[in-house]
Amino acid sequence: MDLFEYQARDIFAAHGVPVLGGATATTPAEARAIAESFGGRAVVKAQVKVGGRGKAGGVKVATDPADAEAKAAQILGMDIKGHTVHRVMLAETADIAEEYYVSFLLDRTNRTFLAMASVEGGMDIEEVATTKPEALAKVPVDANEGVTPAKAREIVAEAKFPAEVADQVADVLVKLWDVFIKEDATLVEVNPLVKTAAGDVVALDGKVTLDENAGFRHADHAALEDSSAVDPLEQAARAKGLNYVKLDGEVGIIGNGAGLVMSTLDVVAYAGEEFGGVKPANFLDIGGGASAQVMADGLEIILGDPSVRSVFVNVFGGITACDAVANGIVQALQLMADRGDEVTKPLVVRLDGNNVLEGRRILDEANHPLVQQVDTMDGAAQRAAELAAAK
Repeated sequence: MDLFEYQARDIFAAHGVPVLGGATATTPAEARAIAESFGGRAVVKAQVKVGGRGKAGGVKVATDPADAEAKAAQILGMDIKGHTVHRVMLAETADIAEEYYVSFLLDRTNRTFLAMASVEGGMDIEEVATTKPEALAKVPVDANEGVTPAKAREIVAEAKFPAEVADQVADVLVKLWDVFIKEDATLVEVNPLVKTAAGDVVALDGKVTLDENAGFRHADHAALEDSSAVDPLEQAARAKGLNYVKLDGEVGIIGNGAGLVMSTLDVVAYAGEEFGGVKPANFLDIGGGASAQVMADGLEIILGDPSVRSVFVNVFGGITACDAVANGIVQALQLMADRGDEVTKPLVVRLDGNNVLEGRRILDEANHPLVQQVDTMDGAAQRAAELAAAK
């Protein structure tokens, strides 16, 4: 989960990383009030999860409260690389003498952590890495050792930070590592980390990516999620414990196992080319326990998508046998009917694997008017795409 800059700033402050005062506003009037609390002068910064805000006009310096209100009015509602600005952060200004770059990240290729640092901050670090690779220090960090004061000094030396800021930067690195480890982050980045005219080292910007797999250890992280950017169906699925991703298509997909579901998306997309470009409408993995309730929850989510015209249930029986899956489908449809949920979209079901014959018999015996069985995966995908195109 990527955080907004203001959220990263708050986390930095909680771990002792030096930052400037800041607050967020969703209206120009709020921006004016914040600027007044700062004494008038402030930096108005668009809060979007994308780089290049400054080049796009999303970062402006306001000279007084009225100017802050005007600048906020210009930035709010702006489109920056496909992201609409709904919130701005106003930060206190700093008299910048030098700009640096520091970060910690998960190095998946080498299966370790990596520290990166440069005395040439304030610009795209990718550009520095490409045009002046010698200006970007890359220092592996042992997961067991972490960033001790000695390791921080090593990173500072590798990046050739000036002697007068070396101790301060090393202290910031130790605190940023504290953020990285204690918040279960996969990326912590400061660009720029600045030296002010007074000689202080301060984090002026921040980027943090949290590992959602560690969310169970951080109850407070749920409040950091940007609910406005999450699809309502995905939110509803998450509340039911379903592994669901909304896509732009017409055929709803239910499968058991991420690999099978991914393959199902491919065969549906391929089959859909014959029917005017019909595509999968979602990714939904119900896992190994396809109980009636799980199936009902999955169907409820998928059928709640107005773009869905047909549903393809593709299950390979393993730990959960096909007869249990078939019973789940029949009971799920009955549960929905009992709740008064009208099901009008056809379901194409392909069962294979453990107890497949019994599973098919159960569906045949139920004889639900909306359920069609097809024995092969390709054939079922073809039929689901055909039904979606006919709607």
